[in-house]
Amino acid sequence: MFWTRILLVLICFTSVVGQSARPPQLDTLRAEGYEALYNLDYEGARRRFQKMIDLAPDHPAGPQCYAASLWIQQLNESWELKSTLYSDKAYKDEKTKADPRKVEEFRKWTRRTKQLSEARLRKNPRDVEALYFLGAAEGLEAAYSAAVERKFMSALRTGSSAVDHHRKVLELSPKFYDAELTIGLQNYVIGSLPLPLKMLAGTVGVRGSKKKGLKELEHVATEGEWGRDVARVLLVDLYKREKRWDDAIATARELSERFPRNYLFKLQLADAMALKIAAARKSKTPLNPSEERNLFAIFDSLLRDKTFAAQTQLIQFRRNETQRLLK
Repeated sequence: MFWTRILLVLICFTSVVGQSARPPQLDTLRAEGYEALYNLDYEGARRRFQKMIDLAPDHPAGPQCYAASLWIQQLNESWELKSTLYSDKAYKDEKTKADPRKVEEFRKWTRRTKQLSEARLRKNPRDVEALYFLGAAEGLEAAYSAAVERKFMSALRTGSSAVDHHRKVLELSPKFYDAELTIGLQNYVIGSLPLPLKMLAGTVGVRGSKKKGLKELEHVATEGEWGRDVARVLLVDLYKREKRWDDAIATARELSERFPRNYLFKLQLADAMALKIAAARKSKTPLNPSEERNLFAIFDSLLRDKTFAAQTQLIQFRRNETQRLLK
């Protein structure tokens, strides 16, 4: 669903601000960890994040990245199970419940991130990294409250606190562009709400603008550092929501090429291409015949790839749904 998918923004990313205050190996491990994570190697990612924790136990980067990896895995698994973009038919009908052990592990690492960040802020209230990680941990908690516990007002309050901390980051360090991620997302989401919900959000001081939010996310996608790829992930969904099919296709293609072992990016690319073709047919807009061939070539390539054998049933299901959409 839109809220669940879009709350992927609340992931842990940071820039190189304060490089001298931490072991340089942290950035290497973080980069390797996120490379593994975006290629769906969850255990490989967590091994690197655990090394970050072992290397710098008083730095919030490791715990935050570890918590983010648990959340991303849960998001990806829920995306696999949810209905397609084309119909209400689900790939799997059974309802999944959160594993209490995984929930507790997730909360353990967000708590640890906040504790370490707050300890640094007590020593220096202008510590940019600590402010950023505190906001990122709050953002993850907001995402969990909304998507798992369905506590939307609680999520709104916690998410607003995350945005406040990231606004402070930008006041102290205007080139810390990754901090625009949560701000841009909040702007877009609140700006997209129906009027009654906008008014409800306004009661806790939260307002937004779709146009401004998109621009902020696009800025992170081009100028951000650790947040660049997650901004692109978000923009694929937002561009589709705005019927900006070509932008969605270009962004999804870029992600699928950058992370070739992530079949979900390839399915996202196929979704965007299918929706563009369906919209063109509905409006009787001419299309190059090769576009449909290229679309189904994505599914066929995935089905031939033996490394995705465990996902064959899911990929075939999506292919069949796309065929039904375009009949």
